[in-house]
Amino acid sequence: MTEWESSPRYVISVAARIIGIGPHTLRYYERLGLVRPERSRGNIRLYSEEDLDRLRYVKTLMSDCGVNLAGVEVALRLMQRMREMQSELEEMERRMEKTAEAEMQNMIEEIIDEAEWKEV
Repeated sequence: MTEWESSPRYVISVAARIIGIGPHTLRYYERLGLVRPERSRGNIRLYSEEDLDRLRYVKTLMSDCGVNLAGVEVALRLMQRMREMQSELEEMERRMEKTAEAEMQNMIEEIIDEAEWKEV
């Protein structure tokens, strides 16, 4: 996620127009916890591109796929868990690469040490 995607920039009326739903629906989704817009100092809801993507996904699930709000919540939780697992997997891969590199370096050093010992 880039800084641009996570920066709050759209007020509720603009976000609602972009998504194609009413502002009251956005407020309802916020009460349900489906989206969490940031608030300005004046307590105005500000939606980011990331929020809009999430809202588009919610709208698609509900209107195109016929999923109810409970199903949307489950789908969103599953997607979040998948992202977390992907991050964990990437971290494990990085650690494995470091371990493999260290092992390879140790093997090279042992071979060099053995070769030097045999030469003497």
